[in-house]
Amino acid sequence: MSTAAAPVRSGAVLADLLPAARHRYAVDAALVLGGAALTGIAAQIAVPVPGSPVPVTGQTFAALLIGTALGARRGFLSLALYALVGMAGMPWFAEASSGWSMPSLGYVFGMLLAATVVGALARRGGDRSVLRTAGTMVLGSAIIYAIGVPYLALSTGMSLSAAVAAGLTPFVIGDALKAALAMGLLPTTWKLLGRRG
Repeated sequence: MSTAAAPVRSGAVLADLLPAARHRYAVDAALVLGGAALTGIAAQIAVPVPGSPVPVTGQTFAALLIGTALGARRGFLSLALYALVGMAGMPWFAEASSGWSMPSLGYVFGMLLAATVVGALARRGGDRSVLRTAGTMVLGSAIIYAIGVPYLALSTGMSLSAAVAAGLTPFVIGDALKAALAMGLLPTTWKLLGRRG
């Protein structure tokens, strides 16, 4: 009996490497639930930013990592579950908050779209090299801000420039560090698995 791994089909994401031929739906459901839970846990790693209603959290990193590791469909479902359960009252948004009325809810919607987009890019090799991963993470972060910052302005009555100052500028360095972490983590994982296909 051979223990050699089966070759990965083109367009695979890391989650596709899990053995689950007979139980694919159960594995996918577990990945979706796990992705939502990981995002909720990462959201509790929160540092308040003076002058901003939006804290620095681990949730954006988790959302982008989930999208790239699970792919567009499972990434979307994970973040949709996270958003819906949080809006229904589960206190797993940043700083154990929940509901519909938070000024930072736009970032959650942005993470939903970003996880989908980075998941689609990962299927095209967007997580296989340092430069591709950097581009994937930058685009994912830009999507989060493109939805989160205008939502912040509308929900608080801030001007758009004030929302950028409160909801984007303080987070650029942290996002660069998160992208650097992903740039090391994802391509290295593929390299360790010996599969770039």
